[in-house]
Amino acid sequence: MTRIDLSRLTAFAEEVGSRDQVAVEGGRTRWGHGGPLSADARLVRAPSGIIDYQPAEMTIRVGAGTTVAELDAALAEAGQRSALPDRGGTVGGALAVGENDLELLGRGRVRDAALQIDYVSAEGKVVTAGGPTVKNVSGFNLPKVLVGSLGTLGLIGEVILRTNPAPAASRWMAAVGIDPLTVFDALLRPAVVLHDGDRVFAKLEGHRVDVEAEAQVLRSLASFSEVDGAPPLPPHRWSLTPAQVLNPQRVSGIGDRFVALVGVGLLFADNTQPAKPVDAAVRTVADRMKQLFDPTGRLNPGRRP
Repeated sequence: MTRIDLSRLTAFAEEVGSRDQVAVEGGRTRWGHGGPLSADARLVRAPSGIIDYQPAEMTIRVGAGTTVAELDAALAEAGQRSALPDRGGTVGGALAVGENDLELLGRGRVRDAALQIDYVSAEGKVVTAGGPTVKNVSGFNLPKVLVGSLGTLGLIGEVILRTNPAPAASRWMAAVGIDPLTVFDALLRPAVVLHDGDRVFAKLEGHRVDVEAEAQVLRSLASFSEVDGAPPLPPHRWSLTPAQVLNPQRVSGIGDRFVALVGVGLLFADNTQPAKPVDAAVRTVADRMKQLFDPTGRLNPGRRP
């Protein structure tokens, strides 16, 4: 990586300060996650912009306030992409929320995409977690802790992300009346396999010859035909077991519509998933971690991952 100017991070840390309650505002696409933010919290914005991109190294450094759309546009110029989903929000927001893209089987998980996170601590200091290389396994893997923490452990300022090649070809196909697990098992590496109780959708991607070969596999199983894309997704995400994803009709409370992701443990439904009880040991560890990172509770007060 080239020499980085850290003045923007320093300015961000000075804005965050070390005393009052504070939260980072991004695109607000998941603003209600984890509970309502305290009305007393002061809002700040993280630095934005593409800072350094090394396509050959498959890494990119960006300000956390950069929109995912801007990140995607920069990566697309070099034929690459990232694991972050574009829901109209920012890079920092996507990491703080930790939701994976619909096509996570092809893109990878958001938690694995963050190689390095420069964040501002509750004391108002810039802290670097992780490192700029893909093979980075030494010490505590703090980036994985920060991803999905909703900004309650540190306010993300800049990140180095792992990228991956964009596929040369992709194709959505769908069929009626076939077992979704049969489709999933027949394909070598689908980007996503969905089912809504009636139809099964599969996105194939890779080299053109491989995509065509996988399409032939699907046609040998059922009357698969090309479609424009995924079906409309109901608004609420449910985390389920793999067995439940294959038989969501047996899950009470999901509502009339659902779209399930095979092999992932995720389902979109009309209704909100009831809160799951948290194991006492997990709660103890989470509380202890919050106490260590933010003893005064000033970062994103009111929210709990």
